[in-house]
Amino acid sequence: MTSDRLIFRQDVLGSRRFSNYWWAVVASIGGIGFFLAGLSSYLHTNLLIVSDTSDLIFIPQGVALLFYGLVGSLLALYQWLMIVLDVGGGYNEFNKKTNKLTIFRWGFPGKNRRVEVTCPLEDVQAIKAEIQEGLNTKRKLYLKVKQRRDIPLTRVGQPLSLSQLENEGAELASFLGVPLEGL
Repeated sequence: MTSDRLIFRQDVLGSRRFSNYWWAVVASIGGIGFFLAGLSSYLHTNLLIVSDTSDLIFIPQGVALLFYGLVGSLLALYQWLMIVLDVGGGYNEFNKKTNKLTIFRWGFPGKNRRVEVTCPLEDVQAIKAEIQEGLNTKRKLYLKVKQRRDIPLTRVGQPLSLSQLENEGAELASFLGVPLEGL
């Protein structure tokens, strides 16, 4: 998060989180391992270093291992693709020079990959904090804009800590000169 006298910019973390890297590595290792074990049972040759799977019977066990290996590898490929494309990543920029705010996010590949919302700073009514405790904890900041739905400012995934949410909301509300609601 950077702040000047005239420009306030918040970077938003998308798919390039540690947990996504972790699950992509786990799915890759598991998918390739299962696929090689199934292929070893078909070829009657050991393709794995860690264990001997060449004496597995192909029809019930090898086919199942090939299927699970293919599914795991496809899941890992999807995870790696989302990390490379940084889906959900972007920034929030509030520029007093141009008197505009820009909310930008990268989306899924296709026609609408670039998701960008721009509006004048005068249309901003407030910064709204939504806090919901319980099993499905929600801690988010929204931008209340005239004649539009509330625009989410925080990332999807792990909820922010209460102090971090309060600090970010107060800093942004102070910069824009609008009230902070919900705290």
